[in-house]
Amino acid sequence: MTVKSLARTALAFTAELENSALIDNFGNDLMSALAIRPRCLSPKYFYDETGSALFDRICELKEYYPTRTEISLLTKHARDIAKQIGRRAEIVEFGAGSMQKIRILLDAIRAPARYLPVDISGAHLAASARALQRIYPKLPVMPVVADYTGALSLPDMAVNAARRIGFFPGSTIGNLSPLEALAFLKKAAKVLQGGALLIGVDLVKDPSLLHAAYNDSKGVTASFNLNLLVRANRELCANFDIEQFYHSAFYNAPAQRIEMHLMSRCAQQVRVGDQYFVFTEGETIHTENSYKFTIAGLQALAKKAGFQPATVWTDDDNRFSLHWLEAPAL
Repeated sequence: MTVKSLARTALAFTAELENSALIDNFGNDLMSALAIRPRCLSPKYFYDETGSALFDRICELKEYYPTRTEISLLTKHARDIAKQIGRRAEIVEFGAGSMQKIRILLDAIRAPARYLPVDISGAHLAASARALQRIYPKLPVMPVVADYTGALSLPDMAVNAARRIGFFPGSTIGNLSPLEALAFLKKAAKVLQGGALLIGVDLVKDPSLLHAAYNDSKGVTASFNLNLLVRANRELCANFDIEQFYHSAFYNAPAQRIEMHLMSRCAQQVRVGDQYFVFTEGETIHTENSYKFTIAGLQALAKKAGFQPATVWTDDDNRFSLHWLEAPAL
């Protein structure tokens, strides 16, 4: 079977996996979240096709420094990173999204064996993988529709691959709680053993910069947050009045994290499926955290998970960092 036919098979399989299981999880998790107080829902449910497209727009905003800073770091240090990766590496990208940043690495590394993009949004993943395949027609691409924060299961490594290198950009590690981040890194260290992980990490900084990044003037982040309710109405037969909720984001300094919430404008009752939930005015659904790190803090977390921290690249203003973490063979 040719590389192109393998890719077509993988992409077709990916499209089929945008399935009812993920929708069922969304419904169960949303109703569980609404049944307790404080109400908190995993940010992974932001990423239906619309949410994924909105996040791509967020990454282009002038206020949202993480994307352009990380791209600048990747571009500046691509040659050094490529040397670390080596020849015939199999690249696994966790939370692949639109696959923009991986192109910087693919242009620099020598003879990659295969690329495995992992993402929860099957439709967005398949479209992005097709676009990438057109740019790199000789590269075997095998998309994996999965929630990488859960059980982390990957296909066997390609037979011609020298080792596996993980790529986890965008400071997505910050969307996980400290315990979740540790659990993910432990699983990553296991599936990448003998290889390494390149991870992008947002650093602690002036809260005013953080506030602007999550409260953009065009309201794209607000639309991204509110789309969670739009999705619930569409997929779960919910009846959220979108106009009666608004986006709220602020920096929680003691916890070193940005918090995003959907706040109720009034006292109201909402139906999800056959269940009803009461909101008081000002009550929120906590939809996302974005933890910020110090370099020492991230390295300590990585060591606890079984990685050996190595090279760190930062921008001149110390806003963002890239970390090379070795995953020793067991």
